[in-house]
Amino acid sequence: MKTLIVVRHAKSSDAKTGQRDFDRPLNARGESDAMQMAKKISEKILHIDRFVSSPARRASDTCKFFCNAFKTPVSEIKYIQELYNAALPTFYSVLNFLDDADDSVALFSHNPGVTQFVNSLCTGFNIDNMPTCAVFAVQSEVVTWRDFQHTEREFLFMHYPKE
Repeated sequence: MKTLIVVRHAKSSDAKTGQRDFDRPLNARGESDAMQMAKKISEKILHIDRFVSSPARRASDTCKFFCNAFKTPVSEIKYIQELYNAALPTFYSVLNFLDDADDSVALFSHNPGVTQFVNSLCTGFNIDNMPTCAVFAVQSEVVTWRDFQHTEREFLFMHYPKE
């Protein structure tokens, strides 16, 4: 069985003059939301085998809050460049290369791709926008991550800071 937890990065600061979008940090609300959501999810899911994140600062910083809540060293985060502003096919490509020994994976990325991705995961599930620091979880009875895209998946939950 494989469990996938998809997280949109928390609220980030606006870009400063000359600052790359990639380097934007979380703002104060984003830090608070990331801490709150990480704690909430750690009470629902006891263990995450692998944390996978876009290397963009706001996604990476959000992921670090979750690592702390799950008592996982941040040095174990797997950064995948392609998750920065990823399109839908990229998310499935990333899943295909996950280690099958990891039964639960948390994946941190950006909109609009992350909204498209979660909408593709469960039949009948459709949201207009994945809010910042929203967490969406699905599960499948597959043994390999390569099979995850082409099998039935069960919706577990979606939570977000303002619910």
